[in-house]
Amino acid sequence: MNRQSTPTEPYARRSSVLLRLVRGSKHFFIGGILLAWLTSVLDLINPKIISFTVDSVIGTKDAELSGISAWLLGMAGGIDALRSNILYMAVLVVVLAAAAGMLRYSFRVLNIMGQEVMLKNTRDLLYRHIMSLPLSWHIQNHTGDIIQRCTSDVDVIRSFLADHLTTLIRMVVSIALSLVFMFSISPALTGIVMIFVPLIIVFSTVFHQKIEKSFNRVDEMEGHLSAIAQENLTGVRVVRAFGREAFERNRFVSSNEEYTGLWRHLMKLLSLFWATGDALAGMQTLLVLIIGAQLCLDSAISVGDYIAFLSYCGMLAGPVRMLGRVISGMSQAGVSIDRIRYILNAQPESRLEAEKPDMNGDIVFDHVSFTYDDKGEDVLKDVSFTIPAGKTTGILGGTGSGKSTLMYLICRLYDLPEGSGHIRIGGTDLKDMDRSWVREHVGIVLQEPYLFSRTLGENIAISRPEADADQIRQVSSIAALDETIDKFTKGYDTFVGERGVTLSGGQKQRAAIAQTLLRHTPITILDDSLSAVDSETDLKIRQKLNQLESSTRILISHRITSLMHADLILVLDHGKIAESGTHDELYARKGMYWKICEMQMEGAK
Repeated sequence: MNRQSTPTEPYARRSSVLLRLVRGSKHFFIGGILLAWLTSVLDLINPKIISFTVDSVIGTKDAELSGISAWLLGMAGGIDALRSNILYMAVLVVVLAAAAGMLRYSFRVLNIMGQEVMLKNTRDLLYRHIMSLPLSWHIQNHTGDIIQRCTSDVDVIRSFLADHLTTLIRMVVSIALSLVFMFSISPALTGIVMIFVPLIIVFSTVFHQKIEKSFNRVDEMEGHLSAIAQENLTGVRVVRAFGREAFERNRFVSSNEEYTGLWRHLMKLLSLFWATGDALAGMQTLLVLIIGAQLCLDSAISVGDYIAFLSYCGMLAGPVRMLGRVISGMSQAGVSIDRIRYILNAQPESRLEAEKPDMNGDIVFDHVSFTYDDKGEDVLKDVSFTIPAGKTTGILGGTGSGKSTLMYLICRLYDLPEGSGHIRIGGTDLKDMDRSWVREHVGIVLQEPYLFSRTLGENIAISRPEADADQIRQVSSIAALDETIDKFTKGYDTFVGERGVTLSGGQKQRAAIAQTLLRHTPITILDDSLSAVDSETDLKIRQKLNQLESSTRILISHRITSLMHADLILVLDHGKIAESGTHDELYARKGMYWKICEMQMEGAK
């Protein structure tokens, strides 16, 4: 799903994504970076103090100090006072080390606070943005992969910001200051150290590209694996009902093996990278140790300077060795940022102020054509019809005839492209209406309703949380669910499980009907939502629906008995209106409706 950004996307670069994610927490990270710099400075001062102690306090080398150093020496009583109280130097080293320790502690606290605030803000941002994306985006992307991007990838970015980025900035300061101090001690030894710098940079750049590609493959495979697990866990009843446990287990094992293989390849690559980096750093230290010792013996540098240079070389070796870890972390973070950027660059549904008209008028389809794919065949082909307000309209058609597409268009889960006709409600074009307003006034009952892991009463009231118990019971009675609920030990407090797993298909459909009826919308669409109930219950529900106050009801079904009493019946065939009229009119024509009716009646015998 990753792809190159275009100039029209709000997050065209990785840096723009990072700046957005740290909004609200960047002051923690900036404070942490400043403290890390101070810590590095204090760490670099100690070798100078040790060098001065060895050469000028313990030894006899003249102290060449200026500025603050000279002032501090004067405050201590001069070099002679230090020679008689060498403990002062030890105390100074300990104080500076303690101060550096306190700064490290403060740096860690700010870093942790920053990453936790960033994590919370990022989760909120992604969840809010994903919930605003159109249905077409959710259909195109696997749920498991979306979850993986919002969890694992976000955690990788957190680790990068909290550890690798601050480490990289601290490394730059440490390396720069170390080289300055080392050059002041011995330009020759510093030159030997600098020989390895270009090698490490070139080596790290080459590996960075390879590591990033490997991390990309690993992340994509992890998303695929998460999608398989999510599908099988949510569809466990189907898997077991059809005896597909072995097949699905083998599919998961095969994908998991491929995922593990990708990680093995990545770990081999990282191990080679880290080991080679450590070897280069070790060679650097060894050369400095040998040549520096010789220079010390030749009196080219003092013993104190030699000790200080080795200390700086050790401080430099740490960041150099860490460069490998930082590069690998940056590679992984780059992939994760791209995967998060894919979500953030997805265009949400427009939320501009629009009309909020009366929704009790006729629903008019005027030469409507629609396709889900720009290159695919039209699902609806130049259809025109009117659904009268306050009446019941039935829609009959085979699989793929476009029945459900009508529902998606009416509630604006999909929008008509320009030049594809018009849909009007009460004379107002649907595309000019506020989306939230439309969905607030159009109630939908799906063929496969989704129930949350809550009680039955909470699921019914989810469409209207302020509803009281009597209102919930009333709509449950209309949906013919009350008798079933009375048989449950806990009644409306019965926990339905994930996706309503403890309920039958018919019970879930009736719960969804009650849920929608509780909203009292002027337009109600039942999309084959009585397919899982028996004919007697179907009739009972339709009779009670007809007793409600006047509203526009659209019944989508393949069952003639569910539609035959509708005020108007539309027969769809391959995206076109084949027939329209009442049951008696359509049956008398002996066309498609009559054939379907005869087939179903024959099958019922």
